[in-house]
Amino acid sequence: MPVLPQMNELWQKTLNWQPDESQQQQFQRLYELIVEGNRSLNLTRITEPMEFWEKHLWDSLRGIARLLPPNQNSAENPELAAESVQKAIDIGTGGGFPGLPIAIALPHLSVTLLDSTRKKIAFLETVVPSLGIENAATLLGRSDEIARQPHHKQAYDLALLRAVGAASICAKYALPFLKNGGLAVLYRGNWTVEEETELQRAIEHLGGKVESVEAFTTPTTQGARHCVYLRKVVQQFERPVR
Repeated sequence: MPVLPQMNELWQKTLNWQPDESQQQQFQRLYELIVEGNRSLNLTRITEPMEFWEKHLWDSLRGIARLLPPNQNSAENPELAAESVQKAIDIGTGGGFPGLPIAIALPHLSVTLLDSTRKKIAFLETVVPSLGIENAATLLGRSDEIARQPHHKQAYDLALLRAVGAASICAKYALPFLKNGGLAVLYRGNWTVEEETELQRAIEHLGGKVESVEAFTTPTTQGARHCVYLRKVVQQFERPVR
């Protein structure tokens, strides 16, 4: 099995963070499990080590770079940077991206991996214990149905959507899961004015606002990427529940 590149300098330069030895081993194990699972499931076309590092590991963590503890050698408590973010849901997780790399990088964060495809969830149920992580759990179902359940409705601080569909659709999936003040991260390739206009229209009645759009390029192939950050806000006509 090929070995993933460590890329510590590039992690540090681009995200001001790098995995420790244990996390590096978990990334390697995740890579091996994905390549193995790909033989029977269509999880990803990205299996070459460097491409996997950039397009699955780095790309997943770039979306939540603001939550990563500043470099592992820092004396700061890594949980302080993200202490208000405790529960995340990865909607349409597929092979576990971006949720699994994020669960590995942020062990204090509880990550729910949601997908409507039974085979993919069954696969992830074997992956999570193999990685030795205790802060990730799988959930089978359609996001619109799960979001109406009391246990999941407005229960999350962070919602992640990568390669799920149009941004306006992603917003409709994500916002019902979020607590007031919660954040949705939409991982996009290119981003157009038309998409932003459509998204603005879609979120008006969902209690969301576009907080920021970050444009960047991937570090080894210079591919265009955007992350759209949506903040859940209390709508004017809603009364807070006492």
